[in-house]
Amino acid sequence: MRAVRRLLIVLVVFGVLLVAADRAAVAFAETEVAERAQRSQGLSTAPDVEIHGFPFLTQVVGKDLEKVTAVVDGAEAGTQDGTLRIERITTELHDVRLKDNYSSAVAATATGTALISYADLGEAAPDGVSVAYGGKGDDGAGRVKVTLSLSVLGRSVEHSLNSRVSVRDGNTFRLRAEDIPVVDGVPGLEGMVRERIDMDRKLGGLPSGITMDGVRATEDGIVISLKGTDVRLA
Repeated sequence: MRAVRRLLIVLVVFGVLLVAADRAAVAFAETEVAERAQRSQGLSTAPDVEIHGFPFLTQVVGKDLEKVTAVVDGAEAGTQDGTLRIERITTELHDVRLKDNYSSAVAATATGTALISYADLGEAAPDGVSVAYGGKGDDGAGRVKVTLSLSVLGRSVEHSLNSRVSVRDGNTFRLRAEDIPVVDGVPGLEGMVRERIDMDRKLGGLPSGITMDGVRATEDGIVISLKGTDVRLA
């Protein structure tokens, strides 16, 4: 009986050591992936990376990770008009196949969200334009409140308008005013107003294979849904 107990103790200790080694390995891998992503994407801070599934080491040997999630705070995306700060990007990658001696990977599918605050959207807007949440419309969808201040023919004009958000071509989110107010004696006002408050923001820097799937206005900001297949990662 003593021999059996000793054997069980040895097996338990061995199992604990294996688990500890596995967890240490996954922690090292998460840190390495985060640092590489920071360097390759030029991020100000490293993303929060989590590799799911147990055991990790067998996934590495098989070169197929079950699921990887990554959270990036304060990223800057290139647009046709400069840069736009994205408050948070959350991405979930599934069936990640490791390639090229572990230097690259391809995720079979990906989902995620990108959150853009109204303050950051206002910073990227033309002078005299501020952006805020506009509540829900009659259809229940959120609206964006855009306030414009400008001088036209010596008159100061300030209007707050409700705008809708939508996605175009899988890489651009669009902001369009629902109605432009009519001001007597100011010809061409609608065109001038739309030129300043209607926005198209094409986001660059998304991993190959990821596109915008939808967008909605919430109290916290503009939430963009992301999806992808065969997403390639350096």
